[in-house]
Amino acid sequence: MAVSPMRRVSLRNLAAHKVRLALTVLSVVLGTAFVAGSFVFTDTLARTFDSIFEDTAEGVDVRFSTEELTSRGVPIAEIDKIAAIDGVRAVAPFASGSVVLLNSEGAAVQTGGAPTVGVSYLPPDQALAEPDPIVAGTAPAEPGQVAINTSAAERAGLSVGDATEILVPTRGMVDVTVTGIYDTGNDTGGFIGVAFVDSQARELFTDGKHVEYVDVAGSGVSPSELKETISAALPDYQVQTGDEVREETKSQISQALSFVNYFLLAFGAIALLVGTFIIYNTFSMLVAQRLKELALLRAVGASRQQIGRSVVFEALVVGVIGSALGIVAGIGLAYGLRGLLNAFDLGLPEGSLQVGPRTIIIALVVGVLVTTVSAYAPARRASKVPPVAAMREEFASTGDSLRTRTFFGIGLGAVGVVALVVGSQGTGKGAAALVGVAAFALILAVLLGAPALSRPIVGALGSVLAKPFGSIGKLARTNAVRNPRRTAATAFALTLGLMLVSVIGVFGSSAKASVNALVDVGVTADYILTGPDMMGVPTGAAPAVEKLDDVSSAVSLHRLSVKIDGEDQNGASYDGPLDGVLDVTMVDGTADISGTDMLVSETTADEKGWQVGSTVDLVDGDEQTVTTTVTGIYEDTPLMGTWLVSDEVYRATMPAFSMPDMLVFVDAAEGADIAQLRSELEQATEQFVVVQVLDPEQFKGVQAQQIDMLLAILYGLLALAVVIAVLGIVNTLALSVVERRREIGMLRAVGMQRAQMRRTIYLESVLIAVFGAAVGVLLGVAFGWGFVSTLADQGIDRVAVPWGQIVAMLVGSGVVGVLAALWPANRAARTRPLEAIADL
Repeated sequence: MAVSPMRRVSLRNLAAHKVRLALTVLSVVLGTAFVAGSFVFTDTLARTFDSIFEDTAEGVDVRFSTEELTSRGVPIAEIDKIAAIDGVRAVAPFASGSVVLLNSEGAAVQTGGAPTVGVSYLPPDQALAEPDPIVAGTAPAEPGQVAINTSAAERAGLSVGDATEILVPTRGMVDVTVTGIYDTGNDTGGFIGVAFVDSQARELFTDGKHVEYVDVAGSGVSPSELKETISAALPDYQVQTGDEVREETKSQISQALSFVNYFLLAFGAIALLVGTFIIYNTFSMLVAQRLKELALLRAVGASRQQIGRSVVFEALVVGVIGSALGIVAGIGLAYGLRGLLNAFDLGLPEGSLQVGPRTIIIALVVGVLVTTVSAYAPARRASKVPPVAAMREEFASTGDSLRTRTFFGIGLGAVGVVALVVGSQGTGKGAAALVGVAAFALILAVLLGAPALSRPIVGALGSVLAKPFGSIGKLARTNAVRNPRRTAATAFALTLGLMLVSVIGVFGSSAKASVNALVDVGVTADYILTGPDMMGVPTGAAPAVEKLDDVSSAVSLHRLSVKIDGEDQNGASYDGPLDGVLDVTMVDGTADISGTDMLVSETTADEKGWQVGSTVDLVDGDEQTVTTTVTGIYEDTPLMGTWLVSDEVYRATMPAFSMPDMLVFVDAAEGADIAQLRSELEQATEQFVVVQVLDPEQFKGVQAQQIDMLLAILYGLLALAVVIAVLGIVNTLALSVVERRREIGMLRAVGMQRAQMRRTIYLESVLIAVFGAAVGVLLGVAFGWGFVSTLADQGIDRVAVPWGQIVAMLVGSGVVGVLAALWPANRAARTRPLEAIADL
């Protein structure tokens, strides 16, 4: 099929400006690569986990369990009832729990975050399906014997016949002998599975009266029929078919991975948004540079629609090329991300990369749509070019008035400021939503008002930064403010990137400041015992340190989940006196807590209408009720949570497998040597291998490290948007050099040296970059303050601005400006005066 003349013109125009095409395509590539990479990475993880769990409940027709996760489990007495139901061929009770496997040197095996689980092993004659094959040794046959999976054996350096220890957080250290090594049949990453004989598993992971669940195999009936029969006989329990269990497991994994996908896609969207401004700016400049060409096409018969379509067609070509390359780059990005995570040994399973049709379609559609939409306004402007007027030299320098957009920008800005101030005065979702609306309004206000802002701000920056360079600096400042639309569009891409960096910086600094203040003001303990996040402190650690002569008290913190008035509620429990370890300010009543006493925070008391003497019913996962009495009301503090109960209530409402301590606060005895006490604590807790002994300053440091790790991930993802913004500056300056070719030639002809020309472009780029950075930082600090203020009820009650980081960003933006100008400046410096002047 013949190509229309206008499309042929568009294709030739693209081919004639390969560097410009490459820079524009690159901005699309980076954005779509992030989108494609997000889908490839999460699809790969989903497929890998699906392959791991597709054998879940193999051979199981029905699984019998409790509905509440905090339940103690299925009473052992129910097992015989299930076995006696018609259609039941066999039953297999199951028990499991978290453990820590010690390696051949007696140290805890690191899994990189993957779970380490102890399970009950049933021999083939009792199991409903064939157990995982033993590839070395034999299966455990008596208490004290275990089988471990192949990856556990490799990580721990253990072989058949080796003796080691296993830490069970709720029971302490257990001596075992590895009698077998089994193969799960899939790559399970850092997962560690330890199989005990059923009797020992029940002893370690249950209260002896319950099991986690019971798997059932039927005979002569379908799984759905058996499910109905068991449900009718025992209606107070959850009964699922094996297929339902597998689907539920896959659904939970999919839901967990969807967060990762949305998280990555959000940053891909940010990158594409930044790229949108670059593409818009690029095509706006292209249209401005080609006014005479477009006017000539109009003069020889091209219609307005043809002119507009030709510009959109160029954008379409850029979008298709950029999206296709972005998909390839996205696959590489997913591969690199997986390799990076493996390098950090996060324990994730490996699998072949999954590139589905959905990924390709979405990446192509997003890339092409973003590019064509970005080019629509320039295309529309091109279609309105008056043929005769555009051929006049002065037409190219004219522009529309900024009055209307500036007026709307001021209005939106006023609305945004009011919403930001009002939203920051409250807490909760409503206040945060109002701050979000304010942020959106202010971003639009800056977008609309940036051209008007650029003249005075860039002019002021030029007076400071460019003044030392004399006439060269003056010329750079003049160039930077000559076209405020272009300056604003170029700077706005950097504004968005550094705005988000600043928001995250304020959030991180505020979180660390809040934690520091919380520990400084609220914690009076001399040391704090901590353990792994998902496990806590083994239960034997607190009694071990409390026996020391230099320890006055060791108070354990627990979390418990119950129902109050039919709603799920989370509270806390301390198993000792709070004096000496926490600074509690009581509003009413007493801080002493024992028996069925309950302490509540001031906010909770107001919300619930509770007062000293009120009774509160706590309903546990087994529908058992414990009635407590409010004996004290304290000032709000995250260390205490919303309400507290005694250790007695905690043990009455929570199952045995959830008994590890979250933290243990240690108060030194009067006259004890604090430095010497650390050594005593470390020696007393050495047997528990995972326990860390921290003083309050070290505890703050550990929390700060966790916050910094999260910030590093966010900054790394935002770096892509900043890179795209820098490319935008490069692209704009390069196109600006082409546009001003005759002007540059004239300056060179009257004596400007190449070094002076380069310096002019450098300074112009620096002014644009610093302008964008300054506006971005100002917005980011304002939004960060607003959002953090709404989190006061979540424990982040301090607003801190990372001034050092802000100064570094402003200085860095100047450096970025110079780096972005290197190629355009050299290109301008190489302009031949006579050839440039002769160009029409």
